Amino acid sequence: MRKYYALYKKEFIFGPACKLTEAILELLVPLVMARIVDVGVQNGDVPYILKMGGLMVLLGAAGLGFAVICQYCAAVAQQGVGTALRRDLLHKIHMLSSADRAQFSNATLVTRITNDVNQIQSGVAMLIRLVFRSPFLIAGSLVMAMALDLRMSVIFFIAGFLVSGIMYYVLSRSLPLYRKIQQKLDGLLRITGENLSGVRVIRAFVRQSHEKKRFADGNADLTRVCMRVARLNAYLNPLTFAVINLGIAALLVFGGFKVNAGSLTQGEIIALTNYMTQILLSIIVFANVIVVFTKAGASIDRVKEVLAAEPTMHEGTEETFDESAPAIEVRHVDFSFAGSEEKLLSDIDFTIERGETVGIIGGTGAGKSVLVNLLMRLYDVTGGEVRIFGRDVRNCTFAALRGTVHIVSQGSKLFQGTVRENLLCGKRDISDEALRQALRIAQCSEFVDKLPEGLDAPVEEGGKNFSGGQRQRLCVARALVGDPEILIFDDSSSALDYATDANMRRAVSKELHGKTVLYVAQRVSTVRNADKIILLDDGEVRGIGTHKTLYAQNELYREICDSQLSESEAVS
Repeated sequence: MRKYYALYKKEFIFGPACKLTEAILELLVPLVMARIVDVGVQNGDVPYILKMGGLMVLLGAAGLGFAVICQYCAAVAQQGVGTALRRDLLHKIHMLSSADRAQFSNATLVTRITNDVNQIQSGVAMLIRLVFRSPFLIAGSLVMAMALDLRMSVIFFIAGFLVSGIMYYVLSRSLPLYRKIQQKLDGLLRITGENLSGVRVIRAFVRQSHEKKRFADGNADLTRVCMRVARLNAYLNPLTFAVINLGIAALLVFGGFKVNAGSLTQGEIIALTNYMTQILLSIIVFANVIVVFTKAGASIDRVKEVLAAEPTMHEGTEETFDESAPAIEVRHVDFSFAGSEEKLLSDIDFTIERGETVGIIGGTGAGKSVLVNLLMRLYDVTGGEVRIFGRDVRNCTFAALRGTVHIVSQGSKLFQGTVRENLLCGKRDISDEALRQALRIAQCSEFVDKLPEGLDAPVEEGGKNFSGGQRQRLCVARALVGDPEILIFDDSSSALDYATDANMRRAVSKELHGKTVLYVAQRVSTVRNADKIILLDDGEVRGIGTHKTLYAQNELYREICDSQLSESEAVS
């Protein structure tokens, strides 16, 4: 955390300095009060009482001023550190590859970037405001009490020992539970996220009762741990205040004898009582600081796990491509996930020339989506190499590679905002005419033009104000914006009817002449007119050729065609 503290070095120095100054002024108040009682009240000296009363008001006002300055410093550092942490966490999450992200669930990442950062912010505020003040007040009050009467200060040490014992008992049992609370919160957030994203499936299968029970069980788990902590902490204040009151009672009893004997004054007894209260209340405050620090420490460990995660995929430096080279070269590629011995792709080898339209077909689990993810370098190959326009994708910058290759994924993901913002997706200098052309090719014009706001029509979270087919077409239009050299459709027409799908493919073929287009599909009708078709099965290439060639020579492809098309359609 040092680098984050260094961003607010002035606040971390000036804030505690102001708080220590306030503590010094607070230690002087009991002495002033003692003088008022011993001199002013005892002698009936009203002007002296007023003068010393004014001094107390001045000490209080000055202390308030220093406390406000410290609070301001704490607030600035607290919010600043939290902002920097959240920014760096999100940046690191974006740097991690899909394989790297697998070690963290979405629920735990959300908890770490919100709840854990909030706990760290509380720790920062306590560090500036109280971590130096409380020990200083405890030590200062003990010194002042010993200066007033060494024997009476024994009561302070006894009371302090008892309070410390109570705090140790409570904290030693409650602190280990705070990490459990964060873990239980992760689990509850995961259940909540699944319920919100899968609400339609839950209703369709009448799973409401089951999901309510799952949530109730997770909530009960979290509640049980929280209640254990709450029950332990409930002992802290009553027992501590009981010790404080007993200590004050002991001071009054033994102090009374000393006042009668003339070895102490009434004002000094009042001062000792105030110091007793200051010491024990400071111990309680310090105990709460320890609790906050323990929570923050657990959260820092969880945040560090994300920040310390090293991306296994490093960006290359190549920003240009060889325009004369084939568009895509996949050379003897193997792929398997980290820690798995099973190969998802094995010895994949093919070449796609510039301007070709290629279909990639195969059954579920054949490896189609994994293959296109390798082309986009969302994963790295475990063997062989993938080249785009003559450059190994591992040597290219992400911006250059993903500016050249655009993909329309299976999931139709839209972001909250407007149609225009979703189409641009961070791009600049794209004209409205170019956006409208992308909409026309993607068959979106028919419904976007009917929206009152047109391109500025709102898109709700996840695009839920559009149908599934409309979301898919908007995602296709987004991929078309920016004029990519290679366009990949990864089963992106599953929600479209055959007529709309066919119209879109005709528009792509007409308008994107000279571009390299890949259709990844399970429908034969989607790929049959491609310049060539790559047949995948169980992670291996089973055939490459045109529809007619494969249908005539490849038994597996013929079986797929016969299961989807009539005999006359298949041979035509």
